Amino acid sequence: METGQENKSANNTKRYAVIAVIVLALGAVITFLAIQNSTLEEEKAQKELALDKAFLELDSISNELDDRILTISQLGGEIDTLLSIKTQLEEEKKIFLDREKRTKLTVRDLRDKVEGYQELLVIKDEEIKQLTEINTVLMSENSDLKIETQELTNTIRETNREKEELNKKIELVAQLKVEGMAISAVAPGGKERLSEFRNRHIEQIKIQFTVSENKVAPIEGKELLIKVTDPNGEVLFDVTRGSGTFIFEGRELFFTSKKEILYDRSSQQVTVFYDKGSEYILGIHQVEIYTDEYLMGTGSFVIKG
Repeated sequence: METGQENKSANNTKRYAVIAVIVLALGAVITFLAIQNSTLEEEKAQKELALDKAFLELDSISNELDDRILTISQLGGEIDTLLSIKTQLEEEKKIFLDREKRTKLTVRDLRDKVEGYQELLVIKDEEIKQLTEINTVLMSENSDLKIETQELTNTIRETNREKEELNKKIELVAQLKVEGMAISAVAPGGKERLSEFRNRHIEQIKIQFTVSENKVAPIEGKELLIKVTDPNGEVLFDVTRGSGTFIFEGRELFFTSKKEILYDRSSQQVTVFYDKGSEYILGIHQVEIYTDEYLMGTGSFVIKG
């Protein structure tokens, strides 16, 4: 009887000992996790402080970079590279304001960036010093030499202006002109009616003119653009019949048809046929001939009711 009680008491003692060991182990684990979590929180806080410091340093460098850009620009130095670096720096500052991207940054990388920008500022300070010395030397040049240089510049500018005016005059003289424009309607049977006609008489419009003689114009192939405008101000336009666009006085215009010729400085007659394929609007139609972005001549015809 006593032996059974002793065994039961021994078992209870063992059970309590195991429980005590488990409790102690759990306590140790909880304590370890608490310490580890505290350490992580501390490291996170330290990283945030480092990031904030780096941001403030980058912001300060950005302001200093603005000063260097302004100074170098005023001294006549090259600032394109600095402007690109400034743009890059501003993009990097934006990363600090994005929480998701901010967590991916490392303190070491940030320190390297800040040091790199600080080295750049030192280099640019040396460049500013050199530019200042160069400008000081230039400003101390002999005033007579400055006057001579200015006079030479004015002479070159005036010579260039006169040359430009002469080139413009030559270009104007070399422009081709249209003479004796005659516009007629060609009926289905081949009969022609001049200047005024009815829709039922038109199978084709025949535009005939003479390109006048010009001894100073270059001998070359010319593309003549024929622009026909109806009484409503609309250009007759059909891509399938050779219509297109061209530039005149800086504006894009439509042309109705075109004709290529070989100009040899002598006068030559040109004939262009245009088949509209539908009835013309009643009233006066204007015809203009262009080449090389200038107007060669004009004419007109009337569609009667």
